[in-house]
Amino acid sequence: MAGQIPQRFIDDLLARVDVVEVVSERVQLKKAGRNYSGLCPFHQEKSPSFTVSQDKQFYHCFGCGAHGTALRFLMEYDNLRFPEAVEQLASRQGLEVPREGADDPRAQAREKKRREGVNLLELAANFFRERLPMSEGQAARDYLEHRGLSRDVLKDFGIGYAPHAWDALKRHLAEQGISEAVQVEYGLLVQHEDSGRSYDRFRDRVMFPIRDFKGRTIAFGGRVLGDAKPKYLNSPETPVFHKGRELYGLYEARQANRQLERLVIVEGYMDVVALAQFGIRNVVATLGTSTSEDHLNRLFRLVGEVVFCFDGDNAGRQAARRALDTVLPQMIDGRQARFLFLPEGEDPDTLVRREGPEAFTDRITCASPLSEFLFEQASQGRNLKHIEDRERFVSSVLKSLEQLPDGVLKSLLLRELSSRTGVEQSRFHALLRARESPKEQAGKEADAAANERPDDAPLGASVPPGRQRERGEQPLSLMARTLQLLIYEPELVERLPENLDWCADEDDGALCREVIGLLRAGRYRSSQVLLAHFHGTREGGRLETLAKRELLIPRAARAAELDGLVGYFQQRLSRCSPQNEIDTLLAREKGGEKLSKEEKQRLMELLMMLKGNGARKQ
Repeated sequence: MAGQIPQRFIDDLLARVDVVEVVSERVQLKKAGRNYSGLCPFHQEKSPSFTVSQDKQFYHCFGCGAHGTALRFLMEYDNLRFPEAVEQLASRQGLEVPREGADDPRAQAREKKRREGVNLLELAANFFRERLPMSEGQAARDYLEHRGLSRDVLKDFGIGYAPHAWDALKRHLAEQGISEAVQVEYGLLVQHEDSGRSYDRFRDRVMFPIRDFKGRTIAFGGRVLGDAKPKYLNSPETPVFHKGRELYGLYEARQANRQLERLVIVEGYMDVVALAQFGIRNVVATLGTSTSEDHLNRLFRLVGEVVFCFDGDNAGRQAARRALDTVLPQMIDGRQARFLFLPEGEDPDTLVRREGPEAFTDRITCASPLSEFLFEQASQGRNLKHIEDRERFVSSVLKSLEQLPDGVLKSLLLRELSSRTGVEQSRFHALLRARESPKEQAGKEADAAANERPDDAPLGASVPPGRQRERGEQPLSLMARTLQLLIYEPELVERLPENLDWCADEDDGALCREVIGLLRAGRYRSSQVLLAHFHGTREGGRLETLAKRELLIPRAARAAELDGLVGYFQQRLSRCSPQNEIDTLLAREKGGEKLSKEEKQRLMELLMMLKGNGARKQ
């Protein structure tokens, strides 16, 4: 059902649900005093650092920093979106999730359309599976048997057969009351442009259902049995399928192992299925497209390492270069990317059959790290003994490093580049700096300035904002500290001034304004629900980073800290506008507040300044 889920329902739901019960269904927990502990499901560890508190209805991992309520746990562990996690928790309590604005006819129409599409595609998937064991599916069964696929693997991946007839699926779905127009919209029928007649898109093909994270069929891929072209055919873009976002086999990989550490990206459905037949169940395939940012965002939310698997020919190398360009901006510290090139003339399907699963797994483990592949690509066709070739090599590497986020990996790559070329590392920093746009340079200068406490920065608490170094982390800017306080203590929004001009031009300022707007609207008064609102977005990643950093300011001092921060921003804003500062001081004086000697002197200076400016203009 469409519409917003009321905050009051979410709060009531979390009050009813026991986080220990939810977590223990997926993680083995042991009683440890008043809490429960176990091995963290979000990172690999040998000794338990994952704690669940029944009193606080909260979980926290002291190893990786994962934390949250039962709602957050379901989102992270089961890879659910926020509304779906709420639905799942509500169903445990026998509750129906209310929706604000659910009576909107347009919302109802969209929801009806979505359900219609999902139902249609599931009906088609069942039709294809049912045809495989029939007499008409004999050729498909022979092909699959020749490829060595067992019944269990066929069942796990829901593989079926599309009959040779031009309208077999069309007639079947029509009997279920599905119109031709809907079948066309969801990619099952092709409509002839001239005659307007429609026919089955998939005919005489082995069918591979493409599933979303909940296992629902959203599209199909078909492998031809005869000589028809193309050899592999995918569903077109539909209201529920966008091939630049989806990955074949991701649902099945997560079903096979909920604690994946690594995922391998291959090119085709049969590669995924064949590797699964040999017990290698952490493999996915793109759907006729290059690996996209959306693909990588999804994968890195689940695992810390991605391995790209390519053919060893020129086409494979070109695809690898495109993948390198796509993955570089995603390589924040803690993530890994590797590149595996197969022997020429081999693909994962043929190779795993020839050399066995252990040898293929060894190839994955020994795949080239991103750093090695990056340097290899930059050095191709160049003799690094020659100065001119070294210069081109450096330029190529620096062009790649421009895309890499600042962090340990970037620093190590610059150090390695210095070692390989004999050029001082400081020169590379200068070259990268020269390549930055003026806007990027200004942003970094602002960050550096914010990370050093100005003489007049607020002291609201015992640890000055902007100077806190937590566990060796970089210090936060003052605006980031403000945002972190609101994440930890959403109720502090009540203390903020109505006018938000003070956070207009800072880094994190726009995000801070958006968070304040949500909090003021009366919703998202829980930190976890606030984070869930932004889940899967760049802003959500920023908020997650701030939430995972320990806030060293004692709870009793946080309100004063926020007041001090806002006061500092307001004061700095006032200094940018003398008239604003004058108005503020005069308003305080008229309100009966006695100004200090320094404030009276400041007021006199400002008045003289404005008077002088006015005289010059005349």
